[in-house]
Amino acid sequence: MDQFKSQPRLPRFAVPKRYDIRLKPDLSACTFAGSVSIDLEIVSDTHFIVLNAADLTLKSDSVSFSSSKTLKPIKVELLEADEILVLEFPEALPIGVGALTIGFDGVLNDKMKGFYKSTYELHGEKKNMAVTQFEPADARRCFPCWDEPACKAKFKITLDVPSELVALSNMPVLEEKVNGPLKTVSYEETPIMSTYLVAVVVGLFDYVEDHTSDGIKVRVYCQVGKADQGKFALHVAVKTLELYKGYFAVQYPLPKLDMIAIPDFAAGAMENYGLVTYRETALLFDDKHSAAANKQRVATVVAHELAHQWFGNLVTMEWWTHLWLNEGFATWVSYLAADSLFPEWKVWTQFLDESTEGLRLDGLEGSHPIEVEVKHASEIDEIFDAISYRKGASVIRMLQSYLGAENFQRSLAAYIKKHAYSNAKTEDLWAALEEGSGEPVNKLMNSWTRQQGYPVVCVKLKDQKLEFEQSQFLSSGSPGEGQWIVPITLCYGSYDEHKNFLLQTKSETLDAKEFGLGETGSAWLKLNVNQAGFYRVKYDDDLAARLRYAIEKKYLTETDRFGVLDDSFALCMARHQSLTSLLTLMGAYREEVDYTVLSNLISISYKVQRITADATPELLDDVNQFFISLLQYSAEKLGWDPKQGESHLDAMLRGEILTALSLFGHDPTLNEANRRLQEFVNDRNTPLLPPDIRKAAYVAVMRKASASDRAGYESLLRLYRDTDLSQEKTRILGSLGSCPDPNIVLEVLNFVLSSEVRSQDAVFGLAVSKEGRETAWAWLKDKWDYISKTWGSGFLMTRFVSAVVSPFASFEKAKEIEEFFASRSKPAIARTLKQSMERVDINAKWVQSIKSEKQLEKAVKELAHRKY
Repeated sequence: MDQFKSQPRLPRFAVPKRYDIRLKPDLSACTFAGSVSIDLEIVSDTHFIVLNAADLTLKSDSVSFSSSKTLKPIKVELLEADEILVLEFPEALPIGVGALTIGFDGVLNDKMKGFYKSTYELHGEKKNMAVTQFEPADARRCFPCWDEPACKAKFKITLDVPSELVALSNMPVLEEKVNGPLKTVSYEETPIMSTYLVAVVVGLFDYVEDHTSDGIKVRVYCQVGKADQGKFALHVAVKTLELYKGYFAVQYPLPKLDMIAIPDFAAGAMENYGLVTYRETALLFDDKHSAAANKQRVATVVAHELAHQWFGNLVTMEWWTHLWLNEGFATWVSYLAADSLFPEWKVWTQFLDESTEGLRLDGLEGSHPIEVEVKHASEIDEIFDAISYRKGASVIRMLQSYLGAENFQRSLAAYIKKHAYSNAKTEDLWAALEEGSGEPVNKLMNSWTRQQGYPVVCVKLKDQKLEFEQSQFLSSGSPGEGQWIVPITLCYGSYDEHKNFLLQTKSETLDAKEFGLGETGSAWLKLNVNQAGFYRVKYDDDLAARLRYAIEKKYLTETDRFGVLDDSFALCMARHQSLTSLLTLMGAYREEVDYTVLSNLISISYKVQRITADATPELLDDVNQFFISLLQYSAEKLGWDPKQGESHLDAMLRGEILTALSLFGHDPTLNEANRRLQEFVNDRNTPLLPPDIRKAAYVAVMRKASASDRAGYESLLRLYRDTDLSQEKTRILGSLGSCPDPNIVLEVLNFVLSSEVRSQDAVFGLAVSKEGRETAWAWLKDKWDYISKTWGSGFLMTRFVSAVVSPFASFEKAKEIEEFFASRSKPAIARTLKQSMERVDINAKWVQSIKSEKQLEKAVKELAHRKY
């Protein structure tokens, strides 16, 4: 049996064709009994059948293989470390078709993976529901199977459940037989699909229902009493299914689509074929208590999961190396859908946030290529990250922009048609796009998916020549080795004058005269027009000054204003540019009104504030004052109260600006927030605290809280306990740690681990103030064994590490963190730990460089006290 240990993939002696699965969950004992009969094709001589199983108790006497005769195995061994079940038979299995039968028992675990229990309340009574979450490799915790995406088969599912409960699976119910307190529900057979997309949910639910124009029944299920909160997601789902049918030129492949909100759910949502599961925050929308940002999240998550019904479920990646194909594509296309349904949201401008997250992670030496080799199932969780999702989506957007929308769509439809009901690799997509466009897609894209990182393109205007040079960008400031085929777009002086070319070498020189760009002229030059490319740009001093002027004069689009600022911040952090020059550029955004640009300006301000507190604490008050003055224009325009008929984006922006003013210590904002919260605590129906500004008020209250003045903190805990809306709970959790008092921060962190906070939500409470950093680190060390045991083998675990470790900015602290984890690291957090440590190192180098900046003090004081 040793020959099967530590193999990344199952051997291919046998190929599964069809599963007949029967499950009987016991919701009070939190156990389940099951049996599976698998139709197999034995394709080569073997005495063994090798498949996946984990955390199951096998009934050895129930295991048999039948073809021309029935064989019992002489040995049944579960290799626990590899989650592999090895069955050895007394003679070679006959080539051809046979059936493997296995009986088993399992536990409905509390780890939010495999077949697990989630809890909810009904009329004040706590109840359990049974839920599956199989991606990436946890179907094996529910039934023995070939748990790899390429091992597609058909599934026939039967459930034995209490008569009064709702039982859902991928397909519609075929038959339901009630037998006293139990009923047996059998479902139609699924089309051919991967194990990670099989789904079962058993519990008590309400639902709302609608149909697409071609008759597909769509339902949103949720806890009893919350049906109205499903109506918005239902509307989005019906419209999105119709949109994708046209875009992919293929009908939605199943007869129904159910979407269901699960109270305990580790990820945001999961695209199980025909039964999509969601966190409540990603599916439910409450007109009275949800913010505009919640509405947008529901729309984009629903659009993302429904994109997977084609791209992922119908055409599936061959192995987890190609995960990005699923996630990057679904992320990109969800914006296409949201933009079509809600053009006023300007989601393609907001898409820049996705790109920025991808660029930030990929600027680390500890990043990984989009196509990352996965050797073992335990490594898969860690690649559900900003590279697979956000960089993946960004390079697809770059390619679509380069090939043109029509070419791209036509080729994509051909790809889906060709690989429907089977598996594909990245190169299959490139082949389809190359064939449809006539462009060298494979050559162009390999440089983006097979090597990690991305370039910074430096541009200089010298002797009537424009000089372009690419090199790998690393946030550490170190030189990198990579080289890319970069689709360069540029415009000069206006958006009517533009040029495109592929930068295929390290450098290239163009004649500036053809652009009308003189040495002393003031025409601005912008590379990477509308930020369509996944790269950074560094301008020489003269070109940078021209761009700053163009931003002040509102000559640039929102996307380009965003790009200039974001690149400048990244270059400053990597010490390619001074903090003085970044702050001077930020001053040009004083009259900015666009939501996405201001939102990024705010998040950059937070990072600069934190690094200043470490490097030059004596300048912190002036830096805060400068940031307050930057936001004053928009703050006054928006005010505290929503205006009749205002835009979705203004509603989102108001909350972010007021939160920022609170964090920068703006007294009038802090006082007004406290006044409004008091009103809200006394009267939950007051119009003074609408959902969009609640987070701002909560943060402001916590900024004023202290061990000697706990009233505001106690009020928030009371609000937390009184609400049953997940969005409100996470809003409060995300605010509690903002307190500057370390004693309260410690209380908050302990509260996060209490039974009052669902383990899926604990990570929201890890956002602590800069004053609470040390407390959070001491707490993490103290609670490590408990945290490791509770969240030990899922991606939520990595959030504890990154949230607590990444904010530090000293070499001494890096050494201390390294020593602590030397004996405590494990494969599931190794990559995240390495990345977090690198961030500490980058911060520490940045602090050193700021300390030696000669002009900084003078510039900060001038910016802080300038009259406008």
